[in-house]
Amino acid sequence: MGFFKKIFGKTEITEKEKENLDKGLEKSRGTIFDKISKAVAGKSKVDDEVLDNLEEILVTSDVGVETTLKIIDRIEARVAKDKYVSATELNKILHEEIASLLDENKSEDVEGYTIPEGIEGPYVILVVGVNGVGKTTTIGKLSAKFKSKGYKVVLGAADTFRAAAVDQLKLWGERTGVDVVSKGMNTDPSAVAFDAVKRGVETNADIVIVDTAGRLHNKVNLMNELSKIKRVMQKVTADVPHEVILVLDGSTGQNAVNQAREFTKATEVTGLAITKLDGTAKGGVVIGISDEFKIPVKYIGVGEGVEHLQAFRKMEFVESLFGGRDATKS
Repeated sequence: MGFFKKIFGKTEITEKEKENLDKGLEKSRGTIFDKISKAVAGKSKVDDEVLDNLEEILVTSDVGVETTLKIIDRIEARVAKDKYVSATELNKILHEEIASLLDENKSEDVEGYTIPEGIEGPYVILVVGVNGVGKTTTIGKLSAKFKSKGYKVVLGAADTFRAAAVDQLKLWGERTGVDVVSKGMNTDPSAVAFDAVKRGVETNADIVIVDTAGRLHNKVNLMNELSKIKRVMQKVTADVPHEVILVLDGSTGQNAVNQAREFTKATEVTGLAITKLDGTAKGGVVIGISDEFKIPVKYIGVGEGVEHLQAFRKMEFVESLFGGRDATKS
């Protein structure tokens, strides 16, 4: 990771986290690497044909059209500036330009699992996302991560339209020893959110994480429901939630991008959690989402265990996705 330490500062990732990240992105990395190898086979320089092939590789890896065009423009500029660039350097240039693009989005890497200083009362996180993206599981893993840091956590089971979501959150509470506020299924989500924040205040909790309904109903209803939850929580303490985390399933590729568009129109999303990256070759979607929405990707899921939910670190992600190998060698 010498390039990143030199250009972007000291990294915070541990060896075990890096190992999990590399393993979790193996499918995406292998697919992209193989395609780049074929694109440059027999070439002695990066010409228009190579760039056209690279554009197709990035688009089919779910980086997204607009972001891909930005990356290709940057590589073309590098080739023109250097006059002659051998195809053996393509992977390195691609690596560096994507890293620079993400760095320019000005989203700060998460410093472990900590809460900002100066927060009075519990730090309240509202979690949104459609059914099936791993939303409730992500909340459970987050609670385990925060508790391991010494924080007192309260969970609110406000996804009351799905019995499985309520039961799943209770199970996570039992596993991690975290308090779960629930009123059962088919109850008012805002009432659950109110009680969760109230419980957090009364028990001097550090963090309250509130699950919400995972139905992608029309934008107006979604906006109204989330707005009501926020208003009701603010009856307990002002200026909450402090964060709204949108959970997206990375394996769905561009569908995750579409979901991000709908939710960002309906509510102010402050951070993203992108799950299930270990089961897909669509890891490039993280790059496209980060670039398009300029909302920080805070967490990524690269496996089933609690340890596989990671704080997102831009540069280490790009390094794991594209690897450090020469694209002309097997």
